[in-house]
Amino acid sequence: MPQRDYYEVLGLARTASADEVKSAFRQMARKYHPDVNKEADAEERFKEINEAYIILSDGDKRAAYDRYGHAGVKNMGGGAPDFNNIDLSDIFEEFFGGLGGNSGSRRRDRNIPRRGQDLSQNLTLTFEEAAFGVEKEVDITRDEVCSRCRGNGAEPGTKPTQCPTCNGRGEVRQMRQTFLGSMVQVTSCPTCKGMGEVVSSPCTTCHGSGLERRTFKKTISVPAGVDTGTQMRLAGEGQPGAYGGPNGNLYLEINVRPHKFFRRKQNDILVDLSINLAQATLGAHIEVPTLDGAVALDVPAGTQPNHVFTIRGKGVPYLRGGGRGDQKVIMCVAVPTHLSVDQRKLFESLAQTMGSEVKPQERGFFDRLKEVLGG
Repeated sequence: MPQRDYYEVLGLARTASADEVKSAFRQMARKYHPDVNKEADAEERFKEINEAYIILSDGDKRAAYDRYGHAGVKNMGGGAPDFNNIDLSDIFEEFFGGLGGNSGSRRRDRNIPRRGQDLSQNLTLTFEEAAFGVEKEVDITRDEVCSRCRGNGAEPGTKPTQCPTCNGRGEVRQMRQTFLGSMVQVTSCPTCKGMGEVVSSPCTTCHGSGLERRTFKKTISVPAGVDTGTQMRLAGEGQPGAYGGPNGNLYLEINVRPHKFFRRKQNDILVDLSINLAQATLGAHIEVPTLDGAVALDVPAGTQPNHVFTIRGKGVPYLRGGGRGDQKVIMCVAVPTHLSVDQRKLFESLAQTMGSEVKPQERGFFDRLKEVLGG
C-alpha cells in the first residue's frame, strides 16, 4: 500500500509549527496507543503516527520531505525511517506513565521539597486520666538531621561527589525493545539511588544517611474524655522532610487501663454495688463511689437484684465539651453463705411467715438489664 502523507496522518496543514506537530502527535498517540485502543488496526496506526512524528519533528527531515516527499526521506536515511535509538520519553511519560521512561519528571522531582513520613506510637493512660484529661510527658523517637555532617552524609572535611554512573543526572538510560523497535528506557541510577551524588567518605555518626536517631521528651495535653482507640495527632512531630519539606505528623494511639471498680460505656460509667438482703428488703441510705468521690444514694425498700440507679452528671466528660455522661449503679444483692446460729433462727422464722410458693420469672434479669442500659 502507498504510504500516506505525513501531514495527513497527523491531521496537520503543511504550515504547521513545531509546537503544533508535537501537540498533534500527543493527541493521536493517546488515541491509538495499543494499551488504550483495542481496535484491530490500532498498532499499525500507532506506528504510522510515530513515523510521521519522527520525520516532521526533525527540521532537516521535514525540509527534505516537503521538497521530495517520501523519496526525499529515504535518500537521507536509506529506506523507511529508523525507530532505533529514539527517545520519546517526555511525550510518553505525560500520557502513558513511563512507556518511554520518566526522565523529565525525575529530573524535575528529584530535589523538590517532600513531606516527611508520619509516625505512630501508643500512649497508655489510667481510667481517671482518660476521663478528666492530663498533662503527659511522652518520649518521641525519630530521625533528625545529623549533627556531625549537617545532613549531607559526608564526613566533615569531605563532601559528596558527582555520581560516576549517571554523571549527576540521577538516572540511567537503557535500550528497550518494543513493537516500535528499540526505545530508550530511563530508570533511577542504581549507584546513587537517583540522588546524582555519591558519598565516598560516609559520616561516622549517620553512616552516610544524613540522619541520626534521637529520642526526646515532650509534654502534651490529653483532653478529657479520650478512650481506648482515640487517636491524637501531633503536627510536625514525625519524620523530617526532604529538601526543606515539612516534617510528618506523630499519631498517638490511646490505650486506657481497666479500673478496679468502674467500667465505661460510651460516656457513662457503670459500677456494680453489693448490698445485703436486709438493705434490699428494708431500704437503706448508702454511699456510692464515683470519680468525684462518694455520693449519697437512698435505696428504697424492696430493691430487686440488678436494679439500676442513675446518678446524673457523674460519668465521663464529652470529648468535645458540653457536659458529662451519667453513672449507672447496678445493685447486686448479696446472699449470705455463712450464718450464725441466731441469724439462721431468724431466717427460719421469716421463712415460715413467707410461705413456700415458687413462681416462674417471665424474663431473666439479664434481659431487663440490657433494656435499661440500651444494650
